[in-house]
Parts: sequence; structure tokens; C-alpha cells
Amino acid sequence: MSPVLDLSIDELFTQFDSLRVLIIGDVMLDSYVWGRVERISPEAPVPVVNVDRRERRLGGAGNVLLNVQALGAEAIICSVIGTDAPGDLLEQELCDRGLNCDGLIRSHDRITTIKERIIASSQQVVRVDTETDRYITDAERTQLVAKAKELIPSCHVIIFEDYDKGVLSKEAIAEITNFANEQRVPTVVDPKKRNFLSYQNTTLFKPNLKELREGLKLDFDVDDASEFQAAVDQLKQALHISGALITLSERGVFIDFNDQKLKLPAHVRQIADVSGAGDTVISIAACCVALRQSPAIIAGLSNLGGGLVCESVGVVPIDKAQLKQEAIEAGLIQNS
Repeated sequence: MSPVLDLSIDELFTQFDSLRVLIIGDVMLDSYVWGRVERISPEAPVPVVNVDRRERRLGGAGNVLLNVQALGAEAIICSVIGTDAPGDLLEQELCDRGLNCDGLIRSHDRITTIKERIIASSQQVVRVDTETDRYITDAERTQLVAKAKELIPSCHVIIFEDYDKGVLSKEAIAEITNFANEQRVPTVVDPKKRNFLSYQNTTLFKPNLKELREGLKLDFDVDDASEFQAAVDQLKQALHISGALITLSERGVFIDFNDQKLKLPAHVRQIADVSGAGDTVISIAACCVALRQSPAIIAGLSNLGGGLVCESVGVVPIDKAQLKQEAIEAGLIQNS
């Protein structure tokens, strides 16, 4: 890795604006139907929801795009979606938010993932998922890799955003990672179970505690420092990665990167909703890696941002100004 740059908080947050971040993975559409329940259906013992409003949001890798954009960087999606109506809506959502779609591939053989939530009186009644988790075809994988290779030289960092929906396979991961390493572009990974051990030779690997246990098929006591460190060491050896950032929910985060190991406690918050916190963490971490920040800054700022978004209801991107102010108040980064 390149030597760490010592930046003031003003310099760091200003340089976020100069970054180009490539997000490769599963982008999807989240649909919300809000309404009221006033009676039970005469057809079956289920509630009848009278709809008040509908809303569409970017989901999956889409929320990472929004977080990266909220930090001031240019967020570029590289993914495969369908040529169906949900795919049209998803591409429109991306365009409406000013996101770069140069790496978006439309497939006639694939459906677009859409997750529809029916909500009545702030209570989710049911979620309806329309999706496939089969891998994209060999031809689509070739096209995805070619798009990624076309975009990588102009980017400062790559985020693999894997939701096990089939866009990312071990073959695609290997080809893209090898090319990124040749181009000296760092790779940051938000993994899921299926491809967990496929992210060989990446820069920073960010599982949560559950994913770490399941991915390694290993049980350990997270509160036993030696047991936990042994699990992290096993992860690093298995994947030949430069570093790991483990999110530990109410326990905070742990980073082992560039020969530094650091555990940071969670900040005390009024938690409203933990949805999307991991997307915020990976976005901040990737931008900090791109700017060659120290492990303490990578983990500290990511931990702070992940906690901040938990104070809001629903999946929301980070507020850059609020993140900067809290970083100053916490003494995380000195200003000049």
C-alpha cells in the first residue's frame, strides 16, 4: 500500500469530492406501499391495506451509490439488470439522482430484483420479493468484466457490493480484482455468504460478525480478544487480503490493516433503524482507503457514520456536513 497521507478534516472532506468510486454488484429497486388497515378481508384472514402513497428507492448496491454520492464523490454503477419494467424504473431512479450508469448492463434473460414492502400504521405487513439469484450468463459476465476494466483506470477505488443475487461470481471477482491490482486501484468488499472466500487478494474486506462466523464456518467468542484475533488472522490468511474491517453492531468495529489493529466502541445513539448502516460504513471506508488514510481514520469515521444513519428511520444516506461536525467534536481528525 502507498504511504498514509496526513490530511486535516477540511482537506479530507474536500478531497472526497475529487474521487471516482466504482460500485460493482447487485443493484435493486425497493418499493414501499404505505397505507391503513381498517378491516380484515372477507376472502381470507388477512388485513386489507388501503393505500395512501407509494414510493420507490434504490436498494442493494444502490444505497451504496447514494452514500458515496452524499460524501461528494462520483458514484459509478457496474451491474446487470433486466430489460423489464422494474429495470426501466431502476435505471430512471439512477438517472434522476444524477448517478453514473456507464457500467449498467441490461439483460433480456434476467429479471430485475424488486423488493416491495407493504406498510400499515408504521408496521410492515408483508414483503414481496421478485428476484433471481442465479448467476448471470457467461456472455453477460464477459460484458460485465469488460465494462469494469474500461472504467477502473479512471477510478480511485472499487467497492464489491455482493448480495448473492448472481451478478458477482468467483470468476468475475478474480478477473476484476487481478486487473484492479495491476492498475493499483484498491478494492473494498462488502461480502455475502456464497462468494465469501472468493475475494482473494483484495484490499479491505468488511464482513459483519455473523458473516465472519458463517463465512469461515467458525464459532468463536467475540469478547475473547485472542479468539477473535485468531478468527481475523484466519480470514486474512484464507483470502490473502491486505486488511479486514469487521462491524460488530453494538460492540463497534475492529480493523486489522497495514500492520495496525484497533477496536473502537460504538457511539451512544438513539437507535431508530439499523437498516443501511453497513452501506454507509463501506462507502466511508472505501473513500478513506482511496485517500490513503490511516486505519484509525478508516475505522473511526466509518464507525461514526454507521451510527449516525441509525438515528434516522428507514434507509438513508449519510449527511456529509453532520458527519464532519461529529468527527470534529469527537476529536477524530485534527483540523488545520
